[in-house]
Amino acid sequence: MSVLIKIRDLSSKYDISARTLRYYEDIGLISSTRSDDYAYRLYDEDAVKRLEQILILRKLNISIKDIKLVFSASSSDVVLDVLGKKVTDIDNELALLHELKEIVLDFIHQIRNADFQKDSDVRLLYDKAKVIETQLENADYRGNPSSVKRFLDVTEQLKKDPEVRIVKINPFRAFSSGLATTDVLMGAFNAWQQAHNHLVKRLIYGAPDFLGYDDDARGEWIWAIEDWVTEQDTAPYQIVNFEGGLYAAAISMDNDNESGERVYNSIRRWIDSSGFELDEGPGREGPGREGPGRRTVFHMLNPIEEINQALGYQQLDIYVPIRIPDTGELLL
Repeated sequence: MSVLIKIRDLSSKYDISARTLRYYEDIGLISSTRSDDYAYRLYDEDAVKRLEQILILRKLNISIKDIKLVFSASSSDVVLDVLGKKVTDIDNELALLHELKEIVLDFIHQIRNADFQKDSDVRLLYDKAKVIETQLENADYRGNPSSVKRFLDVTEQLKKDPEVRIVKINPFRAFSSGLATTDVLMGAFNAWQQAHNHLVKRLIYGAPDFLGYDDDARGEWIWAIEDWVTEQDTAPYQIVNFEGGLYAAAISMDNDNESGERVYNSIRRWIDSSGFELDEGPGREGPGREGPGRRTVFHMLNPIEEINQALGYQQLDIYVPIRIPDTGELLL
């Protein structure tokens, strides 16, 4: 008879959370059993062996999506293909690191040839470094301007992706700016909102608002409202329903398009390799535009100014709508 191991003991033995074990089971990677006299999940030897295989593949940074392919394959060809792609990824990163090393060494050579006159003044060193930086930006670098661009490209590719978290947002009522240009959002609507801040209901991290854009770059800014608020209170702005659901989220920097684009792209890559699916689309509450629907939305964290001053920038959270595959159901 196969020996059964409790979920708590399995979690402790392999230093993995019970939540992760349940997730692996929910998506079909492992299975558990239940006995009549024991209410919790139990795992047999086959499940333990499968978990060990999963943990090894995750240590190799193989995505959940590829792990599912490996376990559903009837031959070793899929396994070899997945591992072969991982080797290629490693080779590409090593090549980038080697190229970055050569570029940095070349920069060091240029700096050493600069005339610092043995002055230890930190400010002078800083000023001269800025001159060198300006020369690089002007592509005056050994007659090879492409090397500067390549340096920027290499460092961008080597940036680590931010940590992505799954957030469930409950449905809520809000007053909406309607689809409008940025000037209107930051002008008339923003002024009206500030004058009616008593209507606002706080949501995630104390922030009451979300901002999303349509395909024509028109924004819709919504602010959650207290239950007692009516259409008369928000006139001329309409009350809409935000349907909520699951979102993949990560933090970027406000007013920094490069940071925002990088974080958004990293979230999309994460979704592609995770156990979730992108779920963008119109609202699910019947005909007409009841709210922003299932689209990427943003809001600024920590509306406390002292926190922003300590950080030196304003944090911007990016939320990309997702769902659990196959079911098509939102967890509301």
